[in-house]
Amino acid sequence: MSDKLLLVPLGGMGEIGKNMFVYQYRDEIVVIDAGLKFPEDEMFGVDYVIPNITYLLENQAKVKAIFLTHGHEDHIGALPYVLKQLPVPVYGTRLTIGLLKIKLDEHNINAVLKEVKAGEEVKIGSFQLTCFHVNHSIPDSIGLAIKTPVGTILHTGDFKLDQTPVDGKVTDYFTLTRLGNEGVLGMLSDATNAHRLGYTKSERDVGKVFEDIFGKAKGRLIVASFASNIHRIQQVFDTAVRFRRKVAVVGRSMIKNVEVATELGYLTYPDSAYVEIEELDSLAADRIVIVSTGSQGEPLSGLTRMAAGSHPRINIVPGDTVIFSSTPVPGNEKLVSKVIDSLSKAGARVIYQGIADVHVSGHASREELKLLINMTRPKFMVPCHGEYQHQAAFSDLAQLMGYDASAVLSVENGHVVEFTPDSARVVGSVTAGSVLVDGIGVGDVGNVVLRDRQQLAADGVMVVAATVDRSARKVIAGPDIISRGFVYVKESEDLLSQAELNVSVALHKALQDHTDWVALRNAIREPLANFLYEKTRRRPMILPVLLEANRN
Repeated sequence: MSDKLLLVPLGGMGEIGKNMFVYQYRDEIVVIDAGLKFPEDEMFGVDYVIPNITYLLENQAKVKAIFLTHGHEDHIGALPYVLKQLPVPVYGTRLTIGLLKIKLDEHNINAVLKEVKAGEEVKIGSFQLTCFHVNHSIPDSIGLAIKTPVGTILHTGDFKLDQTPVDGKVTDYFTLTRLGNEGVLGMLSDATNAHRLGYTKSERDVGKVFEDIFGKAKGRLIVASFASNIHRIQQVFDTAVRFRRKVAVVGRSMIKNVEVATELGYLTYPDSAYVEIEELDSLAADRIVIVSTGSQGEPLSGLTRMAAGSHPRINIVPGDTVIFSSTPVPGNEKLVSKVIDSLSKAGARVIYQGIADVHVSGHASREELKLLINMTRPKFMVPCHGEYQHQAAFSDLAQLMGYDASAVLSVENGHVVEFTPDSARVVGSVTAGSVLVDGIGVGDVGNVVLRDRQQLAADGVMVVAATVDRSARKVIAGPDIISRGFVYVKESEDLLSQAELNVSVALHKALQDHTDWVALRNAIREPLANFLYEKTRRRPMILPVLLEANRN
């Protein structure tokens, strides 16, 4: 029987974020990326969502290394949590490792970190990984050619084919073409923009728009962007220097990323162009540019606090121009709209995608994907880094190019894809899914807790307190009802009085039949819930609190 190579995605399929891909040959495993995604609206209180790594922990002895394609949160953000349970070497380019070190230091994690360069080959057991440069919205992005005894898998990472990148380094077409000539068994391709016609615009196009905006602005300029979009930040500095403005940086993650990128040489500007936030008061408004976090409307970000008037150093004033140099991540549209509204109310001129081309994607559109497929000519393809609609669009595109539908695999997180030299198919599944990070808790918030939080947010809570003497089978004190988030107490006294009477009757009756706490609590909860729904069509969370009378 032929050797088999297994691909097990633990994240990044049917979603944008949480990227994590497992490649297994016999008793050896190499993992590509370990990212997070941000919580959806209904995940109240949750900070991050990371992949479930049960499969890796069950096969811990087989895991040889984790390779990183680039330094975005959705590719490296889960590592502080993963490495605590799976202490294996991590490979990445210089900037990627630099950004990762910040995160690991915050978690007091010492890890084995190994720098690689585009063009370098790394041998790990039966795997030979060749790193090749790709264009993306952050420098030092790479794809990986994974050579195994079964065949070569091309893992693109996030990419686009930018012909005029800000740093002058185009995607490594030579390596891609060479791999195609040598033979590619399978390709995992970024499918984020598989539904978009044409080509993704060059990052330099944003610089031209910046020049126009900077040239016309009379007051301060505030540019909100992802903290990891180093190319965009570089263009802000370049344009600021051109118009004799000085740049201040706001937001903890933005400050740290700028420091690391500057120290490592990926962000360059004259020393005189950078000022601390404390120096802004000494500068004229038309000489100031502020680069801030908050392009996604994050509640605690620099820009959101400015919009709310709660930032300790910067308030929005009429004459300010605010540029949202990003597009909202799906689910963040309402947050972004709210911040834009607050900024406009404060007198700022707000510019965002749709008004001007202040953002371009870092992902390849359809014509670029066609070019990639033609260069590499893989036997089989697995679209990743996309929702199901993006995976379907990629499959349609491949079929348009002459591929049979069976050559493009629709894969979900946890599926096991088996590659042989002549085939690729889904052969099973493993434990996968999401682990929720809430504060310092990892995985202690699950579906039950989320459902409770959703119920609390929707209908509030009602606490029913009473003291009973179970031996005498009677109520000694109460019941008293405390309501929060259900009704306004002063305007609902009659309803709450009826509810107390309802509970009193139910509790007296229950005491004649039961004396165990569970039965008594249920005897309160069920009739009260029915009564409240009948009267209000709401279902608050009901918490019975029963105390035993002190018989001493």
